[in-house]
Amino acid sequence: MNLEQNSEHSIDFCMLDYKCSYLPDQNTRMYYRYMRQASKELVTALIKRGWRRFGCYFFHPICAKCNECKSLRIDAENFKLSRSQKRVIKKNSDTYIYIRKPGMTKEHLDLYDRFHKYKSEISDWKYTPINSQHYYENFVDGSHNYGKEVLYFIDDKLVGVDLIDIVDDGISSIYFYYDPEYSKYSLGTYSLLMQIEIAKRLRLKWIYLGYWVDGCKSFAYKMNFKPMQILDGFPTLSQEPEWREI
Repeated sequence: MNLEQNSEHSIDFCMLDYKCSYLPDQNTRMYYRYMRQASKELVTALIKRGWRRFGCYFFHPICAKCNECKSLRIDAENFKLSRSQKRVIKKNSDTYIYIRKPGMTKEHLDLYDRFHKYKSEISDWKYTPINSQHYYENFVDGSHNYGKEVLYFIDDKLVGVDLIDIVDDGISSIYFYYDPEYSKYSLGTYSLLMQIEIAKRLRLKWIYLGYWVDGCKSFAYKMNFKPMQILDGFPTLSQEPEWREI
């Protein structure tokens, strides 16, 4: 398949500069590609080249004065649990998960809303109430045969939702939100450990973890999941991505 031709059925655009969420003294600009139909092969190729997906929108930064966003991927095949990660798994011994196509219920919306209220209280996140259209466009639409949600339950209560893409060579981590009342379970860490476990069971090598920005505290946790590789830049579909060990 010619991936360049496959991506021609798209609408490409970029946003005007706006204040960066990761580095407060910088502005950011995003390049977007809107695709109603995107094959698993094409999505795999884009993810390998540093693109991210929300709904039918694929994107990556094209900032004029900054190149700090570097794509990361975990080597799931060779990942070994640390002592602290083993403790997280132990305290989630009664947590169970269910994997399915992404959906949207009142439970989803309420949980997402509680999570973002909590984040706005403990950090500088801007809180905006979620609505069903926004949620559907970002987390349900465009999932096709590769988008999944991993639901986390404790005592039959939904406490976490992890949105992922299962692509040809790994899992792309899209977004995770959880019930703040269950913070003691370290569900963010646990969900990533479960992604690694799912990848191993499916014999997939990589967990695509989004971006690393040096100096951004929100991303510090990502360095706890080595071995991993980093990608500098955003090669085109006709260029081979050059990942390197860190």
